[in-house]
Amino acid sequence: MSISVLPNRQGADDDALQAVLRRAELAACIERQVPEDGLHATAIPGMYLARSSQEIRAIHNVCEPSLCLIAQGRKRVWLGDELAEYDTRHHFCALQQLPLTGQVLGAAPDAPYLSFRLNFDPREIASLMIDAGRLPSPQDDEDCALGVFTGVTPTPLLDAVLRLVRLLETPQDIPALAPLAIREILYRLLTSENGWRLAQMATPDSRSQRVARAIAWLHEHYREPLRIEDMARSVHMSISSLHHQFKAVTAMSPLQYQKRLRLQAARRMMLAEGVSAATAAHRVGYESPSQFSREYVRLFGRPPAHDIRYLRQTGLPT
Repeated sequence: MSISVLPNRQGADDDALQAVLRRAELAACIERQVPEDGLHATAIPGMYLARSSQEIRAIHNVCEPSLCLIAQGRKRVWLGDELAEYDTRHHFCALQQLPLTGQVLGAAPDAPYLSFRLNFDPREIASLMIDAGRLPSPQDDEDCALGVFTGVTPTPLLDAVLRLVRLLETPQDIPALAPLAIREILYRLLTSENGWRLAQMATPDSRSQRVARAIAWLHEHYREPLRIEDMARSVHMSISSLHHQFKAVTAMSPLQYQKRLRLQAARRMMLAEGVSAATAAHRVGYESPSQFSREYVRLFGRPPAHDIRYLRQTGLPT
């Protein structure tokens, strides 16, 4: 007589139900903490909560290495021409400082977009790798992986995020418990199916780390004419290798990355300081105001003066 073992569908259904309940609790926690639209810093360093009661066509920013989860709604994110779309079942991770364009989808006053973001330091990942014995295999330092990824959010990661957000309701517990919850979140990421990406990024003197140093160099020197040989020399890479690995991580060339930095910095100046487009263009390194205006329209969709007026009238995030 043969005995067949049927799959435990009840167990799978229970797990799915628990995940739905946890996501609902995360959404409720975020909604209590941020009753107004916007991106809000919290009492936990590096942790941000966001809310939007309307769809947002384009948000341009330079993202730090971070983990993002959506508790309600959907989002699209572009890195260069690479598109990632994720919802409440998935997480999004940026591994480097990267100029991203985001789009909030499906948000409404009675069902606002709600999300969680945790910035992290690659050194924290490196420390975890040592403690967990997760040393990179030789293939971890072949061609660099794209600097962003999405993945299905496993229950242990969702649990750790929920515990961290709950601490906002008991602020006296934050100093003792938040570091533990953050460390668990990073551990869950490191041991997930995409953990090799974090290991590659955190391995000392890996190609990914050299690209990170090149990105930091660009942030420091973006106002100056781009001297690719100086940047390559500063990170101990050949010019051809730097171009190849930089594009693998950022989906753009160093020159395209520099343009994004310049344009976003100029936009912030015009919005915050009220300076003219010509002044902002000069401050960020453009010699030609007309070239600045052309590239500004190409990225943001409107001429500088019209764009700044629109942002002030709508109050939408940049």
